[in-house]
Amino acid sequence: MNIQQLEYVIALDEYRHFVTAANHCNVTQPTLTMQLRKLEEELDIQLFDRSKKPLKPTPEGEIFIKKSRRILKDIKDLYGILDGEKNSVEGVFRLAIIPTLAPYLLPLFLPKFAAEYPDTQLNIEELESELIIKALNEGRLDMAIMATPTGEKDLDETLLFSEAFLFYGPLSHPLLLKDTITASDLDAGQLLLLSEGHCFRNQALKLCGNQTDDSPFNFKYESGSIEALKGLVQRNIGYTLVPELSVGEPDTQYVKRFADPQPSREVSLVYHNSFNRPVLVESVKHAIRESLPAHISKPKEFVRIKWR
Repeated sequence: MNIQQLEYVIALDEYRHFVTAANHCNVTQPTLTMQLRKLEEELDIQLFDRSKKPLKPTPEGEIFIKKSRRILKDIKDLYGILDGEKNSVEGVFRLAIIPTLAPYLLPLFLPKFAAEYPDTQLNIEELESELIIKALNEGRLDMAIMATPTGEKDLDETLLFSEAFLFYGPLSHPLLLKDTITASDLDAGQLLLLSEGHCFRNQALKLCGNQTDDSPFNFKYESGSIEALKGLVQRNIGYTLVPELSVGEPDTQYVKRFADPQPSREVSLVYHNSFNRPVLVESVKHAIRESLPAHISKPKEFVRIKWR
């Protein structure tokens, strides 16, 4: 078994096609096929079910692939240390961000970061929190911007900011007449929620005591978009809770703050403890903090709502 064979296996898992995987590895398809066969003979297991189209790993193959990703990541990290890469921000890095942050935070910090670090490429994707944690642990992501704490012993978290939860209700809602509100003011039955998988949904449910069964509506709607929930509220359908960064100037008339200590979520830069790029982490953290509106970068008194 050698590193090259592991790379071939990972490429096959990524592309599920021999020719495409071989092209990615800059070898011929017969070479890749031969090396895979040698590896399978050495291990005395079949890694891929060739009868499936597209190619599919066997159960044993799934285990082998997961371990191989970690081994290759560890080797990459070792080379990084030896080459002094830990003090560099140059290169291509994989960054994930949760959907309830992406449309509001990325436009704030990304232009500044790109201008300041032209030799750093961030390949960014939106993922829900549980998928991010899985990808970080498997070495398929370098960093993530997400709500914390995760409770994962192998993941490090660098705090970026605390973001308040705000009540978002129709103009006729009596709570908008109050100076501030508390969680006890909320009617959980009228709460519009994000769909399953969003950590912000879990936090909203905890704030409302996890009671949402007594809905007065003759429909049940859960959305993956905060903006979709806002649109319903603006048409007098229920209310929702929104993160502060999502509130623009047109939204202010629908918004009411909670009394101190305000419920909030902790947002952090998360990475595996084997990710040895402290200068890059610090650079991303600095770019994000510098881009935040003043009232968010200097948080008041908060009570953190966990999602996990």
